[in-house]
Amino acid sequence: MHLTLLKCKLHRARVTHSEVDYEGSCAIDEELLDLAGIREYEQIQIYNVTNGERFTTYAIRAEAGSRVFSVNGAAAHKAAPGDCIIICAYAVMTEAEADVFKPRLVYLNEHNRVIRTGDSIPAQAA
Repeated sequence: MHLTLLKCKLHRARVTHSEVDYEGSCAIDEELLDLAGIREYEQIQIYNVTNGERFTTYAIRAEAGSRVFSVNGAAAHKAAPGDCIIICAYAVMTEAEADVFKPRLVYLNEHNRVIRTGDSIPAQAA
């Protein structure tokens, strides 16, 4: 059996650009892509905390150190500059792989600067 698990996420990033006519779907600061473990052209899910939109696209690299999160093409209709988003990538693995796997979690502030990283999410309290 194979399972699909959260591979990594960039949590609470802020959209810096939204460009309908730009080729490529979501440009992300190269340093943040690398820190999270997201590959260029990898499928990503974007969850817009600001407006509730959820959509699938792919990642492209933005200039390292720029703190850019640019939602482009058709996806630009689903996110505007200033929106708070969560970007996730998933991986398919065997049960044995899943037993030892830990995701890369990158938490950002409102300026797209890393405030912490981790590999687990605490249990939600009742």
